[in-house]
Amino acid sequence: MNLILEPVADSGAPLARRNPVAKLAAALLFTLPLIATLDPVTPGLALLVELAALPFFGVRARVLARRAWPLLVAAFGVLVSMLLFAADRGGDLLFSLGPAEVTTGVLSSAAGLILRIFAVALPGIVVFATTDPTDLADALVQNAKAPARFAIGALAAFRLLPLLGQEWRMLTLARRARGIDTGRSPAVFASTGFALLVGALRRGVRLAVAMDARGFDSGTPRTFARVQRFTGADAALVVVAFLLSVLILTATIALGLFRPIIG
Repeated sequence: MNLILEPVADSGAPLARRNPVAKLAAALLFTLPLIATLDPVTPGLALLVELAALPFFGVRARVLARRAWPLLVAAFGVLVSMLLFAADRGGDLLFSLGPAEVTTGVLSSAAGLILRIFAVALPGIVVFATTDPTDLADALVQNAKAPARFAIGALAAFRLLPLLGQEWRMLTLARRARGIDTGRSPAVFASTGFALLVGALRRGVRLAVAMDARGFDSGTPRTFARVQRFTGADAALVVVAFLLSVLILTATIALGLFRPIIG
């Protein structure tokens, strides 16, 4: 429980205080080169830049590493899939896994995909770890001119996410009280997940009706309790992120390692 409640980032860090829209735009612009190439150098360089920027966002690297197990699972799955089912097995033969031959080309492709997973996911994790959901919704409406219905609805859904874990435990205990518990049976897991989905849909409908009843989609101009200002420092963050992405892509091309995803 202490691990779950332990904060990931310091909200008072220099870049953590930036406008939520600026941080979101910077993350999107910085990760654009990663979807343009298949080489492992581009995501590797991007990952180094991201790790160097973590202290400026106040992110606690040790806590972040302990919470990164889903990315590790995804990376392991990509590695196994590439080793067993990769179509392009060019390069020098290193060893064989039964009928599958592991070559330098396979390892290069696997490394590129794994590094890309971490390099794309890390900026998003940093943005949401250093941003209050309410501030993000306010900034999307005020600065990005997003529809209020979409932004406030997304905020409400984000706020309700912790309830899913509580409901899962309640459903599990209720099934045990009825004598339905059969261990880790896939059928029980699927039925519990379906019950959780039905409950989430019902709650979403009730929430939508309540929001409409309170005039969230009335079309009249709304006021904001917390004004989100987009300052020069916020614009500088976006520009620097874009320039860094261009620099990384230029360095990869100059080294002759650029492998376009198309062509």
